[in-house]
Amino acid sequence: MNILLLQLKRIGDLILTIPAIETLRRNFPAARVTLVVSSECAALLPAVSNVDRILLARRNLRDLTLFLAVAGQKFDCCVDFTRNDRSAFLAFLSGARRRIVSYRVRDQSRRRARVYNDFVTVRMRDMHTVDYHLALLGPLGLSDVSHALHLELSRTAYEKANALRRDWKITKPYVIFHPGSARREKFWEPQRWSDAIDHVRSNSRISAVLTGGASRVEQEHLREIKSKTLQPVADLSEKTDLLTLAALIGQARLLVTVDSAPMHLAAATQTPQVILFGPTNPFHWRPRESPALILQGESTAPLTEFSAVRPRLPMGQISTDAVIGAMDSLLSSHAAAQSS
Repeated sequence: MNILLLQLKRIGDLILTIPAIETLRRNFPAARVTLVVSSECAALLPAVSNVDRILLARRNLRDLTLFLAVAGQKFDCCVDFTRNDRSAFLAFLSGARRRIVSYRVRDQSRRRARVYNDFVTVRMRDMHTVDYHLALLGPLGLSDVSHALHLELSRTAYEKANALRRDWKITKPYVIFHPGSARREKFWEPQRWSDAIDHVRSNSRISAVLTGGASRVEQEHLREIKSKTLQPVADLSEKTDLLTLAALIGQARLLVTVDSAPMHLAAATQTPQVILFGPTNPFHWRPRESPALILQGESTAPLTEFSAVRPRLPMGQISTDAVIGAMDSLLSSHAAAQSS
């Protein structure tokens, strides 16, 4: 069987597609699986297994090569996880006998809906994203289903992470703080971040590490946080590629972050984490297979119940005490487990 998978969204979406890819491989071990992803996800691809070929969608003239590569194959099945005009065009080019997508496409565009011939009765807003991706495989009659996130991190990624730790003299167990996001509305207040960092640093047995991306707004956010900490903090922002960051997270005692790609990296490496959610609903994106305490709104206690319908809440409602309490809970749980 020759299978085409279309996932043209962000890094987090691709990571949450990994269980579906793993499930396909379990059920069709001899299949040839081709995955098309956005060029924004290129850095993650060395860690994605169970596919035979990966093609990049670049949104420019170089996509002609992609279009020819897809049109030149004889696909038996195409699964569209993306549901936009570009993925619909690729599904059309695939010529696959079965072209699978959510039934919601029929509601969005009659023209786009003509591309597909197998509509799955699922809506992303009703499900966790992993479950949504798995549900799109339903027409293939799968039996052995995986929900686990797994990344194949190379030795090189860990060597780079270890070199950074040596260079910055990070010799103790450490907590990673990743405050940034592509969306400014997910930013938490700098003073609160600095208070949380200073709280960790008050424990002489644990180091604090700051990570982040290279965008101007994210770097401004990090500079403001650092300006408010009582002592300098090890700042590894802009010093890691994505997989080195994943390796650093995998070796960390704890990750404290907003709803962003590092949250999914921590889930894939089974690293405990405290996650701050605001405008996005944790029902759809939260880690379920790894230790995580999720904070949203004014409650000082982590969320224990999740609903598909939840209001958008400002990040400013999350208190410093709530974050510190969640950090202390996970750190003390680890210490108790180590001593038992």
